[in-house]
Amino acid sequence: WYHDNLTRHAAEALLLSNGQDGSYLLRKSNEREDLYSLSVRGKDSVKHFHVEHTGTSLKFGFNEFSSLKELVMHFANQPLIGSETGTLIVLKHPYPRQVEEPSIYESVRVHTAMQTGRTESDLVPNAPSLGTKEGYLIKQGKIVKNWKTRWFTLHRNELKYFKDQTAAEPIRALDLTECSAVQFDYSQERVNCFCLVFPLRTYYLCAKTGIEADEWIKILRWKLSQIRKQLEERNATLSS
Repeated sequence: WYHDNLTRHAAEALLLSNGQDGSYLLRKSNEREDLYSLSVRGKDSVKHFHVEHTGTSLKFGFNEFSSLKELVMHFANQPLIGSETGTLIVLKHPYPRQVEEPSIYESVRVHTAMQTGRTESDLVPNAPSLGTKEGYLIKQGKIVKNWKTRWFTLHRNELKYFKDQTAAEPIRALDLTECSAVQFDYSQERVNCFCLVFPLRTYYLCAKTGIEADEWIKILRWKLSQIRKQLEERNATLSS
């Protein structure tokens, strides 16, 4: 989770797009050679803290630690104060340099954009967030079983659909933490269909091509696997 030449702006983009509360990374500070910055995501914002390397220890505020591991262990239990806001932040999730993600997104991941040597201003707008997708799908109605084309966006754990790409407000936002399965569906007369299973309703969607349907299924299944993993980690922490 040490990101050597990551800028402050790029660190914020990474942690806000792909991290969660308590995600953190270490990077070089732009101010001095012996200074590092610990970037930590709190609630919808990223805070940056100076860490000074003295040669034998690490200074963090009024505290001094013999190793980075000792510093992290300390703040995994003792919250940081997020500057003037007073937000309490605990170091929970180290943000690794290599991020597990769906194979179909390997060519567009944020890290690849960084390694191409683009400037900071190029990076943020051009690098897609991990696990995001958007596009038109044909959706079956709940009561009247007709099919309508809708614009879908996937971001974090939400799948939203809109009347069309220009609509400002979604018709509905589906919380993927409540979704139990995503799979191809062959019960419809249409081709390239798949369904999302929720407790109160199963949503039937169709893509233009089989490849597109396969991409949606892969990214949605990956999202569900990440949600389950986070839930297991949370339960393990609670039980310990």
